[in-house]
Amino acid sequence: MRYPDFLQDNGTIGFVAPSFGCATEPYKSAFMNAQKKWKDAGYKLQFGPNCYVEKGIGISNTPPECGKELQESYCGQENDCIISCGGGELMCEILDYVDFEKVGQAAPKWYMGYSDNTNMTFLLTTLCDTASIYGPCASSFGMEPWHSSIQDAMDVLTGKCLRFEGYDKWQQDSAKDWENPLAPYIVTEPSVIHKFPNETLDLTGRLLGGCMDCLVNLLGTKYDKVRDFTERYKDDGILWFLEACDLNVMGIRRAMWQMEHAGWFQNCSGFLIGRPLCQGQEMMGLDQYQAVYEVIKKYNVPVVMDVDIGHLSPMMPIVCGSMAQVHAEGNKYTVQMELR
Repeated sequence: MRYPDFLQDNGTIGFVAPSFGCATEPYKSAFMNAQKKWKDAGYKLQFGPNCYVEKGIGISNTPPECGKELQESYCGQENDCIISCGGGELMCEILDYVDFEKVGQAAPKWYMGYSDNTNMTFLLTTLCDTASIYGPCASSFGMEPWHSSIQDAMDVLTGKCLRFEGYDKWQQDSAKDWENPLAPYIVTEPSVIHKFPNETLDLTGRLLGGCMDCLVNLLGTKYDKVRDFTERYKDDGILWFLEACDLNVMGIRRAMWQMEHAGWFQNCSGFLIGRPLCQGQEMMGLDQYQAVYEVIKKYNVPVVMDVDIGHLSPMMPIVCGSMAQVHAEGNKYTVQMELR
């Protein structure tokens, strides 16, 4: 596994928009405030050509232009790390315009984003043996004040910390809108994790995962080299981290079934499942826990659900490709990542 150098003091942060950009509110104002914070901290900033563009369908620009921006930014020397401007809908369409062989030969650098950015964070790891960060996009850094999870994301980028504890509360409804672009997280819901089996658990393995909506879209395509990856790192065990955006509980069940039947879960050592956006939903007797656990219980590995990963903030930054040790006891858990 290749690990990039950490962002140094006075280093350069690059920004790209392979999915949505920051062309509209509240994202534009939040992004501008984030830039001020980074500049005040001494960092230099470098912008891809699509950061403020709104010409594409489900992404910032046309697929060729988005793919060109992403590849040139990653393979170039103008920045030291990259943060995606935002998530979106159709980042998958840019993949044909990214030369992953060239990306894999370039000096590794940290790429951070989530949701639709799974198309890059996941493929960097599985195709290029390069670690990435499943974490917040650029505009989140503009909130006032920062939630501790935002500082945690910066601490990963700068190498200050790779051990994090689950947050005490989460946000059910965001206050961020065009009138309040800098609104912080309004965390009101107590964090309650669900463990299978329901006891103190210790999980170890190499972290792999992202947004299920995107992962199942990649499954079976030429970009699906997951079984090769899990075989290559079978001695480590694969510790999957998964979360869902648009999928309802039936969609989650189908996604889990599809990944399982494609052989993705071979050599799995455990699962970390984030709170889905359909949190609390039940359909025809199926809830979010059965949607996942009934598919993977045959592997007899520990499963921790409702962890701080994904679309219901706050989200813990996860280094995809790293080795991790997770300890879950009661409603508390810690994730210790190691770059080996």
